[in-house]
Amino acid sequence: MRGLMQDRPLLISSLIEYANQYHGDVELVSRSVEGPIHRYTYADAYKRSKQVANALAGFGVREGDRIGTLAWNTYRHFELYYGISGMGAVLHTINPRLFPDQITYIANHAEDRFIFTDLTFVPLLEQIADKLTSVEGYVVMTDEANMPETSLPNAVCYETLIGKQSADFDWPKLDESAASSLCYTSGTTGNPKGVMYSHRSTVLHSFAVCTIDGIGMSSHEVVMPVVPMFHANAWGTIYAAAMCGAKMVFPGAGMDGPSIYQLLDEEKVSLTLAVPTVWLGLLQHLRAESNKKLPYMQRVVIGGSAAPQSMIEAFEKDYDVQVIHAWGMTEMSPLGTTGNMRAKHAGRPYDEQIAVKVKQGRALYGVDLKIVDDDGNELPRDGVAFGRLLVRGPWITNGYFKGEGGDVLDADSWFDTGDVATLDPDGYMQITDRSKDVIKSGGEWISSIDLENDAVGHPAVQEAAVIGVAHPKWDERPLLLVIKQDGADVSKEELLEYMAGKVAKWQVPDDVVFVDELPHTATGKLLKTKLRDEYEGYRLPTA
Repeated sequence: MRGLMQDRPLLISSLIEYANQYHGDVELVSRSVEGPIHRYTYADAYKRSKQVANALAGFGVREGDRIGTLAWNTYRHFELYYGISGMGAVLHTINPRLFPDQITYIANHAEDRFIFTDLTFVPLLEQIADKLTSVEGYVVMTDEANMPETSLPNAVCYETLIGKQSADFDWPKLDESAASSLCYTSGTTGNPKGVMYSHRSTVLHSFAVCTIDGIGMSSHEVVMPVVPMFHANAWGTIYAAAMCGAKMVFPGAGMDGPSIYQLLDEEKVSLTLAVPTVWLGLLQHLRAESNKKLPYMQRVVIGGSAAPQSMIEAFEKDYDVQVIHAWGMTEMSPLGTTGNMRAKHAGRPYDEQIAVKVKQGRALYGVDLKIVDDDGNELPRDGVAFGRLLVRGPWITNGYFKGEGGDVLDADSWFDTGDVATLDPDGYMQITDRSKDVIKSGGEWISSIDLENDAVGHPAVQEAAVIGVAHPKWDERPLLLVIKQDGADVSKEELLEYMAGKVAKWQVPDDVVFVDELPHTATGKLLKTKLRDEYEGYRLPTA
């Protein structure tokens, strides 16, 4: 017997419809690429997203066609999120921080028909346009006053294009399992691989983001997604904000500490999200300007890579901002866990709370987690045993676009994240390393993440990376690479002594190298493959 409930498809267009009807007067604020602050409402965005849809229809775009974007977090990019997916095409957000050859590969593999680009990235596209075999034309996201002369073939001005379009457009009633957006991940071996989200998976993920034990977004919030809209859909915030009617603030290209602080303060942002490297820049700015505080911020979500304990404590103790440690992957839409406290943690001493906060958190409803050994046997959830982290759920990929990488699920539909983790009895998960980054020393595993977080806790350390280098006796031993804080000084001996009190003696790095910079991936994570190549022949003093 079946239930007697209406079968209404879960579609992305329904989110902007809801925002328009019930939160139409709520502001969306952007730092535009041209410079000035731009303000309008959900009702304005709703109309312009329909103009985008009409423009695409005029180009002959059909359901399932891929439309690329190279763009910052702005109101125009927001319109594309809804106009492209809402009309049945596939929004393909391209990470402009990738190498030109990778962007070329991604756009060709996706078979993008058109690319929308911010002014910043016009020169980049001009370099590779002759290699983009499927692209029929380009839309430069600006107005006529700022439209540049460009060699891009069939280039048109965004404001001129949509200004000619009607705001009358009937969103099609798509199959909720139809493709809605496409994002390529570089966290896999070989070429980047495409993760194809559906309307259904995206709406379900938005519900999870809005839950209190998720990120807790609501109509009372002022949300600023600093995490880029080209990085796993800004962690789903673009959709969740429309679902709940939150005011949004878009930082544009201003990703430095002073620029981020300005918007946080002037727009009274209560919730913001980004990777640790971004918050490092903000904290440095705040420390340099000791009179500046964060009176309006209530919560900051930190994900993408592990948040050091020192960063969590800085936000919470110095600025009274609650940190939500989160974890996920492009393949997971991306949210998997959040580090919200359970009721039983209320009132406990802060040192007990911080021991929980440094973990990546508990799974949201909709995400199943387990850890297994190399033979696939499930390991206990005791907070001690660590193994390969597997996930499954309704917003987790079941394969890469065009079948790249083959079958990525096991017989029971579990996806191997490539992370090594522990699970404790309360369900809190902690990443101990990427399986390719864990250091194997004398038959024991050492977490490079733990060592990095401990090192960053030293007041003289700005950023740290740990890699394993060859050792004749122990197979591998940890090497610590450190960027010092501006004006700070610390010796190798002082730093190793500091770390000796925080980890087992055999886990302390064998050497320290002070560097001026560390390489990062296009999503802000430490690029350890490059570090391992650079230090492949490094001779440790213990060798």
